Amino acid sequence: MVLHQGKPAHPARRGGTNPLYGGANPAEAAQLVPPRDKLGDDPLAPDTAYQLVRDELMLDGNARLNLATFVTTWMEPQARVLMAECVDKNMIDKDEYPQTAELERRCVNILADLWHVPDVTDVIGCSTTGSSEACMLAGMALKRRWSKLGRTGRPNLVMGVNVQVCWEKFCEYWEVEPRLVPMDGDRYHLSAEEAVARCDENTIGVVAILGSTFDGSYEPVAEITAALDELAARTGWDIPVHVDGASGAMIAPFLDPDLVWDFRLPRVASINTSGHKYGLVYPGVGWVVWRNKAALPSELVFNVNYLGGDMPTFALNFSRPGAEVAAQYYTFVRLGREGFRAVQQASRDVATYLAEGIEALGQFELLTRGDQLPVFAFTTKKSVTAFDVFDVSRRLRERGWLVPAYTFPENRTDLAVLRIVVRNGFTHDLADLLLADLTRVLPELEAQSGPSKNQVSSFHH
Repeated sequence: MVLHQGKPAHPARRGGTNPLYGGANPAEAAQLVPPRDKLGDDPLAPDTAYQLVRDELMLDGNARLNLATFVTTWMEPQARVLMAECVDKNMIDKDEYPQTAELERRCVNILADLWHVPDVTDVIGCSTTGSSEACMLAGMALKRRWSKLGRTGRPNLVMGVNVQVCWEKFCEYWEVEPRLVPMDGDRYHLSAEEAVARCDENTIGVVAILGSTFDGSYEPVAEITAALDELAARTGWDIPVHVDGASGAMIAPFLDPDLVWDFRLPRVASINTSGHKYGLVYPGVGWVVWRNKAALPSELVFNVNYLGGDMPTFALNFSRPGAEVAAQYYTFVRLGREGFRAVQQASRDVATYLAEGIEALGQFELLTRGDQLPVFAFTTKKSVTAFDVFDVSRRLRERGWLVPAYTFPENRTDLAVLRIVVRNGFTHDLADLLLADLTRVLPELEAQSGPSKNQVSSFHH
């Protein structure tokens, strides 16, 4: 999470909020000062406290119009009710909440089946607070597997520079050398050739991303594993692959069933996904599944008492509400395969439609088209000199649209793009409204003498 630093106390401020928040005593609310640096002296009525906090939150952006985030911003009312009923359950207490534990087990099995685990009786996996924790757990398993080989060098992890920042955190926290493959020209993610070129006997694994956050594209998992198979035959280095499917692992099984990227590839040791992204659940739930128990070193697993027996656990966080797991299971029950296919196809259809509409405006060039993840990136054409992507992002924000503009990483920092993430709930009608607003601001942008100098990146993974 973001780190916050303490600030000196604010100078004395005049009190005063809406007097009607005071209920029977309007004069009381007229003197209120919401606490900023220390607790107030007296309690407030719950309705008054609610209104004070709610008023400040009006300054946040509209989550439904946030086209930067991959995180789910809409669920059915029934799911919200179910989550509210489960929010007080600490799901680590397996003996107190055995059915929540059972729902978690079912979700793991459902995901293992979606990802073609070879033996459902040998599968192992767990829920997490999100894909970041899931990646940490998968990385820990890779490192422990490598350490048991008796190698003496510094462990390293090979991945594209487009990985989510959690992988760089993992390398820093667990003292692993990150071997980041830079972008090059029109190659915006990891390739099999570049991955193998950076492997050696101390490589704990290769991370392949099914759905890059930079542009929505799938990395070639099958090609990477095939290249590693050839490397193993030449050198004896048996290097596993982890698939970071934070988004794509909940898209490909339904929309790209013939794409081989998962446990059908013997070298894939583990897969993670975000239940709160295209798993269609509010934040924060993630999942990680290993192809078999042998892929997760047993010394990383702790046992807790569960209904008189042992329950294996593997987590960085301990206390967590059961609400998100219940909501994930609700979504699986509610949609089934065909429902998931319909929802994800609708998002992809909107993404490709919107990408085509933006391309047709004439001032923009598409990097991707939304036909893998329902996500696409685009930039201004070289002939456009009056404005840049940062200007477009700022002008769209005036209408409430949160469309991030950012530069690509090292080797392609010359490339600045806009990215749009289409999620469930973002409809063709909303896409038309976005196109209309973009069309409206373009003449004003073209009248500028040049791009603004205030290029503030608003990139969000």
